[in-house]
Amino acid sequence: MNKNLNRSLSKAGATLLMLSLAAGCGSSSASTDGGPSHDGGGGTGATGGTGGAGGNGGTGATDGGNNSLDASNLTPHTALPVALATAGNYVILAQTGISTVPPAVITGDLGISPYAAASITMFSLIADSTNVFSTSAQVTGKIYASDYAVPTPANLTAAISDMGLAFTDAAGRAPDVTELGAGNIGGATLPAGVYQWGTGLLIPTDITLSGTATAVWIFQIAQTLTVSSATRVHLTGGALPKNVFWQVAGSVEIGTTAHIEGIILCKTMINMLTGSSIAGRLMAQSAVTLDSSTVVQPAP
Repeated sequence: MNKNLNRSLSKAGATLLMLSLAAGCGSSSASTDGGPSHDGGGGTGATGGTGGAGGNGGTGATDGGNNSLDASNLTPHTALPVALATAGNYVILAQTGISTVPPAVITGDLGISPYAAASITMFSLIADSTNVFSTSAQVTGKIYASDYAVPTPANLTAAISDMGLAFTDAAGRAPDVTELGAGNIGGATLPAGVYQWGTGLLIPTDITLSGTATAVWIFQIAQTLTVSSATRVHLTGGALPKNVFWQVAGSVEIGTTAHIEGIILCKTMINMLTGSSIAGRLMAQSAVTLDSSTVVQPAP
């Protein structure tokens, strides 16, 4: 009987020893892998370093997880305005066509060259007796075409040339910021400077350009510019539309009821969708189309 008791006690002792060792190993593993002192606040070691890198990534152009934009780390830069020269005499200037779905509300002069007045459609043009210009109930200003009487053809030739020079000037400025938001700047507040994208640019939600009355923004866009419907570009701090330049190598689309501020210098076509508006100028090396749109030239 004593022998059986001794065997039972020996087995129980061995079992307790194994359980004790196992508990000790579990405690050590939890302390190394799961403890908050290692993973949470210190930021040291491999895990903390990874957390730090993620934080830095979030303050750049995009956040890897949701592609949202944080422009809070940007600082203002100084740039000179783009010189429009005689192209600045027009609120809409195009080479191949200007059309509208009435009613448009336009404040400023329109010009087209080398295409003729027949390429200005749905404005119900009324020729002046001098045949130097025409008028329209939709335009507070004058309308000029390449086939009107002198000096209009020469003036338009000069203006079209100046529009091309302005496009080249804007495209040639050295950028302060490149590829911001990976081509999506919705929700951003941007200080003055030269911004460049090798892609298209999408503005899906409101943005704000914040700066003084002398601050200048130049946006260099290698492909298309798209402003989504009901989206607005706001100017704050005294910023002026005459000092905002959108240089676009592709086409431009301003969505339904959207609003944009500034001078659009477009290599191809500018399309203003239903109820859209701009405080600025539309300058296209092909055509401009409007749809019950409002276009108001900026103050000088």
